[in-house]
Amino acid sequence: VQLQASGGGLVQAGDSTTLSCVASGLTFRNSGMAWFRQAPGKEREFVATISGYGRSTDYKDSVKGRFTIARDNAKNTVTLQMNSLTLEDTAVYFCAARAAGSYYISSQAKEYSYWGQGTQVTVSS
Repeated sequence: VQLQASGGGLVQAGDSTTLSCVASGLTFRNSGMAWFRQAPGKEREFVATISGYGRSTDYKDSVKGRFTIARDNAKNTVTLQMNSLTLEDTAVYFCAARAAGSYYISSQAKEYSYWGQGTQVTVSS
C-alpha cells in the first residue's frame, strides 16, 4: 500500500490551499481515511477523517468550518481543503488509511494501518 500526498507549501495567513493523497495497493472504498498533522516539537494530531463511502466525516475542533475532507473513490483520492489558514496550521500533514474493511471514521492514529510520507504546509503572516 502506498499513500502519496501532495499540495501545501508556503501560504499566507488567511489563504487557502488543498492537499491531495492518492492511494494505491488497497481497495480504497473499503478504508476509512484521515489527515493528521505534526507541528515542530509537537506530537502528531488528528485533523479530519472520512468514512469509506464519504457519508461520515469528523474534524478537530479548531479546524471545523475551515477545513473540508472529501474523497473520490473512482480516483483513489482523498483531499483536504483548508481555508482561512492561521499560523497554528503550520505542520507536516499526513494522510492515513485504515485496514481493508475498516470503513468507519476514527480520530485515533492507532486505528490507521498505512501512512503517507507527509507534506509540509507553512503559513506565514
